[in-house]
Amino acid sequence: MTVQGWFAVVFAGFAVLVIAAAVVIGQLLAQGRAVSADLDGGVLPAQAQAYRLQGALVDQETGVRGYGITGQSDFLQPYTAGLATQADAATRLRRLIGADPLLAADLRGLEAAASQWRRSYAAPLIALARHGPLDGRDLGLLDASKHSFDHLRTLFAAQNAHLAAAASRDSDRLGTNRSISDWAFGTVLAVFLIASAVLALVLRNAVGAPLNRLRAASRNVLGGDFGHRIEPSGPADLRAVAADVEAMRSELVNALDSARAAEQVAASQAADLDAKAAELLRSNAELEQFAYVASHDLQEPLRKVASFCQLLEKRYGDKLDDRGRQYIGFAVDGAKRLQVLINDLLTFSRVGRPSEIRVRVALDEALDGAIAALGAAIEETDAVIERPARLPEVLGDRTLLVMLWQNLLGNAIKFRTPGCPPVVRITAERDLAGRWLCCVADQGIGIAPEFAEKVFVIFQRLHSRDSYPGTGIGLALCKRIAEYHGGDISIDTGYAEGTRVCFTLPGADEAAPDQAAGQATADQAAGDQTAPDQAAGQVSASPEGILT
Repeated sequence: MTVQGWFAVVFAGFAVLVIAAAVVIGQLLAQGRAVSADLDGGVLPAQAQAYRLQGALVDQETGVRGYGITGQSDFLQPYTAGLATQADAATRLRRLIGADPLLAADLRGLEAAASQWRRSYAAPLIALARHGPLDGRDLGLLDASKHSFDHLRTLFAAQNAHLAAAASRDSDRLGTNRSISDWAFGTVLAVFLIASAVLALVLRNAVGAPLNRLRAASRNVLGGDFGHRIEPSGPADLRAVAADVEAMRSELVNALDSARAAEQVAASQAADLDAKAAELLRSNAELEQFAYVASHDLQEPLRKVASFCQLLEKRYGDKLDDRGRQYIGFAVDGAKRLQVLINDLLTFSRVGRPSEIRVRVALDEALDGAIAALGAAIEETDAVIERPARLPEVLGDRTLLVMLWQNLLGNAIKFRTPGCPPVVRITAERDLAGRWLCCVADQGIGIAPEFAEKVFVIFQRLHSRDSYPGTGIGLALCKRIAEYHGGDISIDTGYAEGTRVCFTLPGADEAAPDQAAGQATADQAAGDQTAPDQAAGQVSASPEGILT
């Protein structure tokens, strides 16, 4: 038999034992619950209602006797209250005893005797006592009422005895059920312990010993003795495993020989990949230079198109109709927008170039630069910029960070609510990862949650150019700047008062040691750098180039 077969047999036995134990224990528990429910929810409450019923009848007899002797109506109150209590207790008792014939007969007999006593004695005595205390002749009727009520007391005793017998019977059944349950639990535990011992013995003989032999042989091969042959032994499936391990050993020996031969081929291929990677870097550098030169070459014809169109309008404007002047305006506007688009594309492509220098930059200074560049727009719209007293320092490129602030603030001003001065709130705090989380929130027209990712894709626009001018590169440029500095940027979709853009930046204290060591040199280089591409980047960050 295989190991799987042994396990199947043992687990099948366990399953039978578990099912049998579950059935037996379930029946015992059900019986226990039934007996306990009958005792706690039937017999014991029935005893309490029986005592209440009997007390109500005694109160009636006492009230009648006191009223008959004294003739005072106050003594009749226990009788009146006892009638209501008797009716309620009898109703509850009848519901509790259910279909038990003996207890139901006791209740019927007791109610019949009580009704007979009230008709024969209680009602006549009450009628006589209304005219005053009873005299000697009527006191005989009172004594007869007492003797008649003694029969009720006999019925009380019989009813109590029957209820006590029912309670004792249910208690005995509950105790017997608990004893049987304890015995059943003990038997199940013993059977499971014996089955566990048998399973352990079977596993040790059928599986443990062959596995130990297979492990020892495998360790010999692992130790370097690749020629050691692994002999199959034990159950059928373990022998199959040993045969597979032996086949694998043989394949590994062959593969080892092949790998040594392939190692030399891989070394040659790695050298070829290094050469191709160097060629790819060179090609990328040439493409970047080509794009820069091509964009500058495109600027001149665009300027000529715009200039000559304007001259054409100036010289021949009085000879053109409205449509002709409109066509010239379209041409001039298209040339200007294409020029702005080229500049923005250049700026977008230059972000992340490895040649850019990172220095310690105070975000306060970068924000001041952005606010200064947007001064006209801020003054024109009466914009209010709310900012923290102090912003942190980061390690990065100051020009790019100015562009980041300028694009975000420009968007907040541009996409304001019509007729309301824009209010822009800037916050900065540490996030859970220890980075600086900076947010720019406004009370403008907002961005729908479904467009929260789309706005960061280059050339993606949510509004027509006639409504809000721009090239559709602004937020894509912000995303590239944030990622270049080791952070990210996103739209806070939970902000409902407008738009809230949040970006993260590592703090200056998180810079690598080699970057911190070269801080002074980087600061000096940043002070002397006046590359044309940075100047062009500043132009592209103007309000006319901003778009979300």
